[in-house]
Amino acid sequence: MEGRKGWRKQLPAIQPQTEWLWFHAASLGEFEQGRPLIESIKTDFPEYKILLTFFSPSGYEIRKNYEHADKVMYLPADTCQNARFLVDHFKFKAVFFIKYEFWFNYIKAISKAKIPLYFIAVRFRADQHFFKWYGSWFRKHLMQVQHFFVQDEPSKYLLKSIAVERVTVNGDPRFDRVAAIAQQAANFPDVESFMAKRKAIVAGSTWPPDEQLLLPLLAVLPADYCLILAPHDVSKSHIRQIENALPDKAQLFSNLANPVASQVLIVDKIGILSQLYQYATLAYIGGGFGKAIHNIQEPVTFGVPVIFGPNHQQFNEAVDLIKLGGAFSVNTAENLKQQVIKLINETEFRQRAATICKQYVADQLGATAKISAYLISRWS
Repeated sequence: MEGRKGWRKQLPAIQPQTEWLWFHAASLGEFEQGRPLIESIKTDFPEYKILLTFFSPSGYEIRKNYEHADKVMYLPADTCQNARFLVDHFKFKAVFFIKYEFWFNYIKAISKAKIPLYFIAVRFRADQHFFKWYGSWFRKHLMQVQHFFVQDEPSKYLLKSIAVERVTVNGDPRFDRVAAIAQQAANFPDVESFMAKRKAIVAGSTWPPDEQLLLPLLAVLPADYCLILAPHDVSKSHIRQIENALPDKAQLFSNLANPVASQVLIVDKIGILSQLYQYATLAYIGGGFGKAIHNIQEPVTFGVPVIFGPNHQQFNEAVDLIKLGGAFSVNTAENLKQQVIKLINETEFRQRAATICKQYVADQLGATAKISAYLISRWS
């Protein structure tokens, strides 16, 4: 609410000859799904300026200085007046909403101005109001969208069931992003020194319920294994709680300049987790004992088998990789211990899981190129 105050004064001066492309993301994760397309368009169509809006501070605060956007701001509240003002202020060539952002006043204003609206990386579920008997008001807004680029076939079938035909299945563009991150990952010599030729389990984006399951693992880990723990909450109070639960066993990432012999590295810095997965033999992804797991694409792109909690069903890649044998869901501390020990002790089993993960990512690449080709065919 603070960030939205005075938003009209933040707008750039009207430039009648300048055309803009508008990308909107709820938060950082959705931005990362749209980012490969933004950068591809910026290369193919440098004449267009980019407006990037966020709903959440967790996206805006981290990407407010994103170099490929000409203006970054919070999305003003979804009112008729705000929507008309924003759409009238810019000369939009096209608008892109990423994944789940359905703001109906904005959709109406964009449609009324005859601006093409695209949804990218979207995934629909049968329990959404669009597909219910009472959903006619919501459905009529979907009819105003120029094209849907959806992640999977079930989403396409759901849209077709309500007579929305402008749909292409092209997967998740974030795979293109994480693959690029993996290719450009920086080395961390201090982390390598901490590992001291040991293998690492990297536990990423963990919450307290995940940490309660992970810490007992230390008692059964072989001497040639260490744990790199990157909690979702890196506040000083939470980091201190983890340290207190690990007397004489933990080292902070921020103190690696003064290394000590320890079994656990606590990553008290944001923004590097995606690159730390390069050091993982196994990965544990947090969030599965809360609302939902965090991103598993980042470790998987390095060919790392992943383990996570039970709340993962809304992510295609998690469901797919469990079926294929590259990912594993656990419900209890004992389940976790058994799965980790199996992956550590059975080398062939672990290597097969790693190969499955790498191949899965390779099969998912190319979503950005498909969307770009569609736009080039219409804009060139």
